[in-house]
Amino acid sequence: MNHVKALVIKFVMIAAVLGIILAGIFNFAFSDTLVISLVLTLLAYVVGDLGIFRNTGARTEQDKRNIIATLSDVLLAAIVIYFMGLSFAENSESIVAAAVVSAVVIGLGEWFFHKYIDKQVFEAADAPRNTQRDY
Repeated sequence: MNHVKALVIKFVMIAAVLGIILAGIFNFAFSDTLVISLVLTLLAYVVGDLGIFRNTGARTEQDKRNIIATLSDVLLAAIVIYFMGLSFAENSESIVAAAVVSAVVIGLGEWFFHKYIDKQVFEAADAPRNTQRDY
């Protein structure tokens, strides 16, 4: 259940950023930004959060893990937004700027999102469970 909550939070964050930047500034259709947001959320959660952030370095090296995962999320976001944006955009001249600006802003949010999932999702999942019941 913690992963579902984390995915929803991540999707809302990415959709808000892309809605403001892609739809608001670069004139993308809002429905296209939602599709990009969904694809990016799923890819970034699996690759960046579950793959890189959770498995990079020791658990006590949270800042190191966060830097590596955030940089990989920025790169992934720029790539996904660029290539998906090419297929959606009517004017492909501004897609590089849209992808870079969006990726940087998403990266800022990812820095804090990683702190959240480290405490609320991964720490809870790694905690030993008490399977013994007191009757």
